[in-house]
Amino acid sequence: MGARLRVFLNREEERTLWEMRKATTVSQRVKDRAEAVRLSHQGWYVEQIAEHLHQTVKTVRKTLKTWIDKGLGGLWEAQGRGRKKTWNEEDIEYLENCLRNDPRTYNSEQLAEKLRRERQVNLSPEYLRQILKKRGSFGSGPE
Repeated sequence: MGARLRVFLNREEERTLWEMRKATTVSQRVKDRAEAVRLSHQGWYVEQIAEHLHQTVKTVRKTLKTWIDKGLGGLWEAQGRGRKKTWNEEDIEYLENCLRNDPRTYNSEQLAEKLRRERQVNLSPEYLRQILKKRGSFGSGPE
């Protein structure tokens, strides 16, 4: 068992964290973080909280330390997480235009190569197919 880490809340913070449990606009991840902070305030040990929330002890400790440093704002994900797109809307519109106006037909590998050659955008054929299907620009038949 590591060093004791405990959070103390005032009434307003405790009420806010309690209400977050029922909020429909709050992600489950944020709700779990709020619950971890609340349980720490109630005297639960980090190991108990981790077991209760099906998280690692390291995750719970990080949550509590972030609460101590940043307060309520530390419960939410930081902006800019995840991989950034390597393509922009104009690239896909260009391909859609080719699909509409070219007399020939393309498969996803040919479109990926066309995009790479003419626009210097590298997308896998599978990912390109997903993008175009989502936009309704690519047939759902076999290729």
